[in-house]
Amino acid sequence: MLSDPAVPGLRGAAAPTGPAGATETATARKAAAETTAVRKAAAETTAVRKAAAETTAAPRAPAETTAVRKAAAHEPAAAEPIVTPRTADAAPGPRVTQESLVQARIADLESRFGDPDDPANPLSAARVLAADEAGELPPAAERLLDDAGFNAEFVPTALGGRLDRLDTLVRVTRQVFRRDVALGLGYGITSFMAAANVWTAGSEEQRRRLAELLLNGSKVSVAYHELPHGNDFVRNEFRADAAPGGGFRLHGRKEVINNADRAAAFVLFSRTDDRPGSRSHSVLLAERGQLDPARFSVLPRYSAVGVRGCRLSGLDFDGCPVPAGALVGESGHGVELALRSFQLTRSAIPGMGIGALDTSLRTVVRFALGRRLYRRSVMEIPHASATLAGAFLDLLSCDSMALVATRAVHLLPDETSVYAAAVKYLVPRMLTDTMYDLSIVLGARFYVREGEFGLFQKHVRDLPVLSLGHAGSAACQATIIPQLSRLARRAWFAGDEAPAELFRPRGELPPIPFGRLALASGRDSLSASLVAAVDELPSGSPEELAVQALVMRMLDQLRQLQEDSLSLTPKDRTALASPASFALADRYAVFLAAASVLGVWRAAARDGGDPFLADPAWAAAALHRLARRLGQRPADLPAACEGRVREEVLRRFHERRSYDLYDTPLAG
Repeated sequence: MLSDPAVPGLRGAAAPTGPAGATETATARKAAAETTAVRKAAAETTAVRKAAAETTAAPRAPAETTAVRKAAAHEPAAAEPIVTPRTADAAPGPRVTQESLVQARIADLESRFGDPDDPANPLSAARVLAADEAGELPPAAERLLDDAGFNAEFVPTALGGRLDRLDTLVRVTRQVFRRDVALGLGYGITSFMAAANVWTAGSEEQRRRLAELLLNGSKVSVAYHELPHGNDFVRNEFRADAAPGGGFRLHGRKEVINNADRAAAFVLFSRTDDRPGSRSHSVLLAERGQLDPARFSVLPRYSAVGVRGCRLSGLDFDGCPVPAGALVGESGHGVELALRSFQLTRSAIPGMGIGALDTSLRTVVRFALGRRLYRRSVMEIPHASATLAGAFLDLLSCDSMALVATRAVHLLPDETSVYAAAVKYLVPRMLTDTMYDLSIVLGARFYVREGEFGLFQKHVRDLPVLSLGHAGSAACQATIIPQLSRLARRAWFAGDEAPAELFRPRGELPPIPFGRLALASGRDSLSASLVAAVDELPSGSPEELAVQALVMRMLDQLRQLQEDSLSLTPKDRTALASPASFALADRYAVFLAAASVLGVWRAAARDGGDPFLADPAWAAAALHRLARRLGQRPADLPAACEGRVREEVLRRFHERRSYDLYDTPLAG
């Protein structure tokens, strides 16, 4: 399904129509497309290659890195230092920051992928579609990612990889999702989902070994699912029984597992105790090479509607022995470990999917500019223009929420549980809804499976998978619901606001605190930031006044949410809650999205960075759409808001820059 009519305001969220905005100047746009930044992203410049080589050297000889040697010797590896302006200025040579390194990696990856519209490009959109029709991932794309040492993105820097911050992982991997969601999921995100468990609770030996496998280009599968139980992990029946003399014997099936047929290792969520409750399961890391082939087999591959290239099958074990060293963390702590690792994956994966919406929006803008109806382009039709502007705003809202969730892992690890669940619930839903809106503008071409617009229908089929995956929408809401009454009592209108760094897309970050992620918290700094902002909002322009009015509406929403949450019965605070509790979780997620948008705009306005993000026009328009998603009917926006947003949509299209918060140069 592409929409859920049960949620108020979902389909009535089109941006208001108004003046067409700025007139296109094609010559100026083409000239702007030749800027130095674009050329650097599209060409294999010496500087990009040098920076990329610095960050991809580790995968070639992971066992030789100092960090891996220390891990093998059970010595703690030092965390990668953050380069600050003070330390950088004191050091000789050019300043190298986290941001400069990630920009180099993204530019190198874009250069490798090349122009998706070039028929001669072996990684073109046409080749992606051909591979999808064949039910496989594009072989040339997998080779490209192998050559780039892409698995290093999933390995912490202390173990020889490049994983130092979660928002950086999202940005780099988003470039893969822009081309093919199945490639993003099938090449490596499954490995990241599996590895998150080991980075969070694994022994030094397990972490070292998994890093070695990934840095050598191997895949790792994570096996949570059993079809009879879905996301209800506590009821899973797959067993790891204690074996005489030590170790475990594995019994049962795991189904719908990505890369089960080619993974070098499996992270298995397994029952280790017959008693009910959260201590009944454990997590094991089993290497394929150590499994008895007579007691282990791969099930037949599933056929899928979306992500056809992903190799979805299953695993079947019949008393297969594994050593005692396979246990990840403590016995009986599997549920807790899964919930902690989910905070990493739930925060990150939705933001990666934004890349597919970016490509789809670009596709429909190209159609709207080139297709003429009633003696004018589709872009000049008010409804079509408003729909495209609205899709851009939804993308920015999703990216703001994804940004806050990933940076909260570093800055607010005790609060991440609820933010991660909210972003994993709301962002895939918004992406799917926005794709539906865009399909209306595209019309009959939405169904075409080849040619100029063929990639659009593939993204339509692939994106909904993000709302399922290892933790579906209902499971994410079930994580939020038990925390609502506690947050209503302790946090809303009472807590301290979040640090300003939470909202800075390019701000420096400390290392990922794997060991500090909490299962629940009575704090909500993100909501507190919106509450605290009320007295500081500027009110000089019509756009700023519109932001102020919309924020006041959001505060009214939070007060009502607080009242409703405090009145929840004990049963309505559990996974067996009534539909009304799930609706509360939906409203809360939308409120967090609004707080994220406001925070990103205020940070940009204070820092004087991106002039568009610092403009109140987009913030007002994005908040307006979120208010309508909540079923509200806010006052019309100033006419200049839509014109400013439409102008930015066209600028980024003509200059080939991404539609997300980073305005990144794209190849082509």
